[in-house]
Amino acid sequence: MSQRDGFTGGFLTGTIVGGIVGGIIGAVVASRLDEKEDKGQSSLFESEQKDGLSSEESIEIARHRLEDKIAQLNHAIDDVRQQLAPVEKHSLEQEVSLD
Repeated sequence: MSQRDGFTGGFLTGTIVGGIVGGIIGAVVASRLDEKEDKGQSSLFESEQKDGLSSEESIEIARHRLEDKIAQLNHAIDDVRQQLAPVEKHSLEQEVSLD
């Protein structure tokens, strides 16, 4: 029972501390975004519209950028899978040898 009590206390403490830290980070990010808007800076999508691009063109550019980012993420995921494959194989061999 002591492990369960320790888990509950740790979980509650982690939840409270995580909520406080998350709130602080959220407040800092929100204030920086407000400062950015006050200074007249805008998002990349809005700046493209100001550059004379139509909304359809700017949406198309944003879509291409998102596709590129997705491709980069998929490549990174594949790399991690390849790196973990030998580790998983090794751990499975150990489990079989223990049985």
